[in-house]
Amino acid sequence: MAVSDPVAFYGFTPVPRDPEVLFKDHPTASGDHPKQDLLEVSNIPLPDSPLVNDVKAFVKNHLDEQTFNHSHRVYIYGTALVKTHFPTWSYDAETYFLACLLHDIGTAERFLSTTKLSFEFKGAIVARDLILSLGGVEDQADSVCDAIVRHQDIFVKGGNITMVGQILQLSTILGQSSPRANLIHPRLIETTTAAYPRKGWSEHFARVVEKELTLKPWCHTSTFEVPGWKEGVKSNFATDVRQNEVMKPFD
Repeated sequence: MAVSDPVAFYGFTPVPRDPEVLFKDHPTASGDHPKQDLLEVSNIPLPDSPLVNDVKAFVKNHLDEQTFNHSHRVYIYGTALVKTHFPTWSYDAETYFLACLLHDIGTAERFLSTTKLSFEFKGAIVARDLILSLGGVEDQADSVCDAIVRHQDIFVKGGNITMVGQILQLSTILGQSSPRANLIHPRLIETTTAAYPRKGWSEHFARVVEKELTLKPWCHTSTFEVPGWKEGVKSNFATDVRQNEVMKPFD
C-alpha cells in the first residue's frame, strides 16, 4: 500500500524520549489527578489483517501464554494512553500492534538462549525479517524493528524516539512496574486483565530478566542493574517487576 507520508503513517514522527520531558506541564497527564477516560477493553478493537493474523500465529507458536497475553495488554494500554492524553497523535494502528505482538519475541526459548544478542536486538531482527517475509512493506518493518530495539531504553534522557517507540515503551513499562498507571482508568486495567490474564506475569517476567542476565551479563537488560553487575547480585529490575503493587491484585 502506497502512502503519501510514510514517516507519519508508520509512526516515525519524533517525540521526546524522556517521559519527564514528554509529560512536563501536560494538560491532562501532569499533576496528582490526571485525566482517566472511562475506557474498557471492548472500546479498543485489535487491528485485523492477513499480516496481523500471520504474525499472531507466529508469536503464539513461539511465546508462552503469559508473554502472548502481555503483548495484547501492551496494545490496549498504549492505545488508551494516546486516546486520552495525545489525541492529535497519528500513526498506523496495525504497525503499533505488530510492534506489541513482537516486542518480546526475543525472550522465546528459540531465541533467548541461542544468540549472544540482547533479547530486544535479536527480537527486532526476527520481527523485521518476519514482516518482510510475510509481505509487509519495509517502512513498516523498520518502524517495528526500531521500536523493539529501543523499547527498554528507560534511562535515556536526551533526544527523541519514534512515536510508535514511545508508546511501546510507556505501555510496556506500565504493565511491568506500573509507573504512570494512573494515566489510564482502573476499569481498563480490570477489563484488559480479564480478557488477557496476567497469570503471574510479574514473577514470570522477573524470571526472564534473571535468566537473560545469567546467560548474557553484558545484555541490554543489565542497564537496569548496578555498574559491573555480576551473577549472584540481586537484580534491581527483577525486584521492581516483582513489586508491582498496582498489578498485584490481577496476577
